[in-house]
Amino acid sequence: MLENWLNPTTVPTNIEWSSLPKNCLGKHIEIFEQQLPLLQDIQIVLIGLDAANADAIRQSLYKLSFNFPKVKIADLGNLKKTTASFIIPVLKELHDTNILPILIGGQTEHIYAQYQAHYAKRALTNLVVLDERVHFDLEEEQAKDLYLTKILQNRKLFNLSVLGCQGHYVPLEVKKYFSKRYFELFNLGKVRSNMEELEPILRDADLMAVNLDAIRNSDVSGVPTPSPNGLFGEEACQIHWYAGMSDKLSSIGFYGYHHDLDEQAQGAQLLAQMLWHFLNGFYHRKNDFPKSTDNLTEYIVEQKSLDHQITFWKSTKSGRWWMQVPIKTRKKHERHFLIPCSYKDYQLACNGELPERLVSAYQRFL
Repeated sequence: MLENWLNPTTVPTNIEWSSLPKNCLGKHIEIFEQQLPLLQDIQIVLIGLDAANADAIRQSLYKLSFNFPKVKIADLGNLKKTTASFIIPVLKELHDTNILPILIGGQTEHIYAQYQAHYAKRALTNLVVLDERVHFDLEEEQAKDLYLTKILQNRKLFNLSVLGCQGHYVPLEVKKYFSKRYFELFNLGKVRSNMEELEPILRDADLMAVNLDAIRNSDVSGVPTPSPNGLFGEEACQIHWYAGMSDKLSSIGFYGYHHDLDEQAQGAQLLAQMLWHFLNGFYHRKNDFPKSTDNLTEYIVEQKSLDHQITFWKSTKSGRWWMQVPIKTRKKHERHFLIPCSYKDYQLACNGELPERLVSAYQRFL
């Protein structure tokens, strides 16, 4: 059925394929050229939204080293039409077979379709967005073209985390709205000074959307509104390694790239490198997201000020931490009962402080 929605990519015939080294990524993945690859053992697929933008990214991606021998990857080419009616059924079919789709070459208006495809399967969804702005407005007339406005109107959204946003672009009323709903805004300064604290957020994400606008102009090209501030390229790659490591993450999309503005292919190269680090993280997944408390060590911390206990769990496989929500949860919340956290959260609890991560999660359950 997928062939009804997709066109093959022409990149292998447009680059000097024979001169590429044997260990490059392009020579170790199944590519849709004439016939759609068999997906029986495939774990990850690439899908281009806009063919011209996606193929420009592929030109850089295929040349990178293939360091993931156990990861089975296929490139399914490009969607015949970049509309929700094409994006959603393709992603639904892949979700149903537990294949992780990576969307490349799209624009931010396509993020809502990625989200729609996901929540059709999940009761409650955690979304992480990497962006310099919060594309949401409380005024309906001004908000109709902002992708987060549509998403925030959906009751199946359990948590939203926006990483890398810049305070001068976020109105005070938007900050208050996020605070009221116990969603997370990690501004650029907070991201930069607490990079390791992003890992639990990404570990808890069901899907992720990445806007290239989040990267500073000195490190990227190919964006219509370049900014002097933003993430460094290496910081973006670190974030994507964390994202790839997340056992829970089931789709990621890269948006906001314009190949016609990328004269030296710097933007395509950085996107390819971010994607490479995501694949590297996927290769190093520990498969320890707790469906039960097996392979977890329990730590109980007494909170005298609350006359309550906080239960932490540590994975014996990876050393990563989770907190247990201290209330009885409903069936629809079962997937969110254990909250990914850091060792720092455990230390705060041991010192008598309530981790902010736990407080926000507790409020979302009420």
